[in-house]
Amino acid sequence: MQALPKSRLLRFVEQAMHLARRAVTRYSSKFSKRQYTLHQHIVLLCLKVRKNTTYRMLLDELIEMPRVRDALDLEELPSPSTLCKAFNRLDMAVWRVLLNLSITLLPTNGVVGIDASGFDRSYASKHYTKRTKLTIQQLKVTLLVDTRANAILDLHITTTRKHDSQIAPSLIKRNADEVAALLGDKGYDDQKIRALAREEDVRPLIKHREFSSLHKAWNTRLDADLYGQRSQNETVNSRLKRKYGAFVRSRHWWKQFRELVVGCLTHNIDKAL
Repeated sequence: MQALPKSRLLRFVEQAMHLARRAVTRYSSKFSKRQYTLHQHIVLLCLKVRKNTTYRMLLDELIEMPRVRDALDLEELPSPSTLCKAFNRLDMAVWRVLLNLSITLLPTNGVVGIDASGFDRSYASKHYTKRTKLTIQQLKVTLLVDTRANAILDLHITTTRKHDSQIAPSLIKRNADEVAALLGDKGYDDQKIRALAREEDVRPLIKHREFSSLHKAWNTRLDADLYGQRSQNETVNSRLKRKYGAFVRSRHWWKQFRELVVGCLTHNIDKAL
């Protein structure tokens, strides 16, 4: 019988394993029990986000996935608590390195859009929250998205109401080498942002808030075709929420931050397939 082709899920696991081997060592320390590798933990955590499920449900589904287990070299499945503890141990720096490595899988062009979106910190029925007049506190997530490949270059997460113009500078400084043109809406209308971008050899294409006819004239001079690519930010924001969930499952803020970075990493690997 002819062998079945590789599924998209299997190719995702292989690509994630390749990145994990480039980013971290096999074991966290010389005192490790060596029952499972860091590479296996990273891939399983990415797989959990990709399938938008819980630890217990993921491991239950893996029982019926022999080819995925073979790709992970898993002789036996870990317990849900093992994966939960692995997520706690893996620092944000590790996930940042993996996110940076995932960008190399995609054909970026340096035209980058910046935009923010909100993610619920816990799941609740919209009907219930409206009826009881509850307010669900959200995380504000600002994404830096390459418009050619829809790759997420970087992200900033905050639990406060920090204004967009206060968030953009740190993202520009961290990613100046990868950004040739920065596309932003009127929320990023700040001369300090434009000045910083030019210092970093980044072309700012940011709309002005129209307080006078001069501002309107400046907006009409923007490269319409290039600025129109900023809509890719909305596409990526929508895709993240539809595929991986519009809320975070973790209860602690630092785990919520990591969960969102893993979601961006998962998005990049998925796009590379």
